Amino acid sequence: MFLDMLKSFVGKVVNIDRGGRGSKVGKLLEVYDDYFVLLTEEDGVVYYNTQHVKSLTENTKGYNIVFPENFEYKKANNLLSLIENQKLQWIKINHDSPEKIEGILYDVNNDIISLIFNDEIVRIPIYHIRNIRMG
Repeated sequence: MFLDMLKSFVGKVVNIDRGGRGSKVGKLLEVYDDYFVLLTEEDGVVYYNTQHVKSLTENTKGYNIVFPENFEYKKANNLLSLIENQKLQWIKINHDSPEKIEGILYDVNNDIISLIFNDEIVRIPIYHIRNIRMG
């Protein structure tokens, strides 16, 4: 039911988790089975894990987010595939929380991703990924 509601907002400006530390305003670009794509003015394209979204508010305050020319973003059927397709690329995980981390995506399996950051390999359960930024 939540996915159906999300899909009805594609193309509209929405506020994700209004009022919280991770609150973001952006244009909802696409919705998949377990994640959606949000274009924000501050952070560009952000991929959200739907299971961690607490609220969605349709924003009617006149935000006008314009797509750059030749605009492209990553697509996959599910969150795991999206992440797997970024192997050996720089990603940012949970960039709006105290648990934020960024690094090169080293390995992905069904439950855990591994990032290389400086001289460390950090393992993160996929369940705890709230959002991802690429590049």
